[in-house]
Amino acid sequence: MTDVQTRATEAAGADGSARTARARRPGIPYGVVLAVLAVLVACAGTAGIAVGSISVPADQVWGILLHRVHPSLVDPTWTPVRETIVVDVRLPRVLLAGVVGAGLSVAGMALQALVRNPLADPMLLGVSSGASVGAVLVLVLNLTVFGLFTLPVAAFCGALAALLAVYFLARSGGRMTTVRLVLAGVAMAEVLSALASFLIVTSNDPHKTQSALRWMLGGLAGTTWTTVWIPVAAVLTGAAVLIGVCRPLNLLLAGEEAAAALGLDVHRFRGALFTLVALMIGTIVAVSGQIGFVGLIMPHVVRLLVGADHRRALPAAALLGAAFLISADLAARTLMSPEEIPVGILTALVGGPFFLWLMRRKAAR
Repeated sequence: MTDVQTRATEAAGADGSARTARARRPGIPYGVVLAVLAVLVACAGTAGIAVGSISVPADQVWGILLHRVHPSLVDPTWTPVRETIVVDVRLPRVLLAGVVGAGLSVAGMALQALVRNPLADPMLLGVSSGASVGAVLVLVLNLTVFGLFTLPVAAFCGALAALLAVYFLARSGGRMTTVRLVLAGVAMAEVLSALASFLIVTSNDPHKTQSALRWMLGGLAGTTWTTVWIPVAAVLTGAAVLIGVCRPLNLLLAGEEAAAALGLDVHRFRGALFTLVALMIGTIVAVSGQIGFVGLIMPHVVRLLVGADHRRALPAAALLGAAFLISADLAARTLMSPEEIPVGILTALVGGPFFLWLMRRKAAR
């Protein structure tokens, strides 16, 4: 039996061996982990709705939401102003923060499997910067080619182009190294960020310039129900597809040759998932701007909790990412109230040191 066949045989049992390893490894049961993460999302969401310039008690928050689900569930004891604040102002923002956090987390985990590199991240690989260039073009030039979908379409095209460029630049002789991937991603991100900055600086409209600049820093201010549904649909669809292809993602962890020996068309599979990830990131960036490092941090934390099997890790990553970004957005709008810090700055302050620690840990190994 050749080395490739041996690795293929090992990869074929990836799912089973992962389950066996989990059975041997003592730890918290998977169901308990998911339940705890779901509670974290609920607590973060409740705090995100309750806390603000006008505080709303947590029990009143849930009362308003239940009353909206069915009026007979709760008797209204609150003012109409508070109901408007909860339902029309804070709830869509919290929902968008959860969707963006979940989408960035599962996209980051998928990218790390596709390129077999734990340092992969939508921002580090230039995907977010590519989406930003497309979105800034729309904002600065006031393009409305596709109507309401112009911004998401432009962001998607930019994200896909950046991702493909980094992928092909990082491959040499059919191989991809960590150093080459990171360097190609950082270089591409810098070039695209400079291009986006050039578009902003050369704009003649100061209002558009300020809007595009603030958007590039990442933030969820001004979220309405109209802007929520497109990213919700994109992230739910993308996450469902990724969960459906967990086995091929697990096979890629064993290597391209092993996966190909088991009948997986690696290049076609990667191309399809690159397109899917670009669609998710482009749609997310179109509504939230650049929010970095979420897709880098959350997958690593999740692997420590539930292991590397994507069938278990992807749902956990979605929940943890949602809880994290809802909490980060709450901190962004309360730490310097009434001023609001762009949430992308806070995630960078957390993610930058984590990335440096991860690089040192990988170098030590």
